[in-house]
Amino acid sequence: MTKQYTHKYLGVLLVLVSIFAVYNFVVYNTKPETTMLQLSANAIKGENIWLKNNCTSCHQIYGMGGYLGPDLTNVYSAKNKGATYIRAMLNSGIGAMPKFNFNEEEQTQLLNFLEEVDKTGHYPDVNATMNKNGWVTIKNK
Repeated sequence: MTKQYTHKYLGVLLVLVSIFAVYNFVVYNTKPETTMLQLSANAIKGENIWLKNNCTSCHQIYGMGGYLGPDLTNVYSAKNKGATYIRAMLNSGIGAMPKFNFNEEEQTQLLNFLEEVDKTGHYPDVNATMNKNGWVTIKNK
């Protein structure tokens, strides 16, 4: 290689390294635009009940947790679900779900927690349908 090509490659390399350095500086020094979920005091009590009873061993929120029970991210606003449905499950359990014997206040706190989680978004955030030809069509919610 001639010196001319060597200087050209070094110049390109220097430009790429500079762009990488600026990019990293911007990424690691910019505050995210998202905000933390701020739960009400009652919902925090419900979250504590959720954690104390290890609900995540069977259920998920945003896809994180166990797989024995359904994802409960949007159970509060789901069609044919809501507060009455959730209370019924909390009162009696169903299938593999045990009966926890939560009192009225604990049920309300759990409902507040699930209601406030429901307001934060959708999970999964896409609708997928299988077409007759085998292809999957995905739509964002």
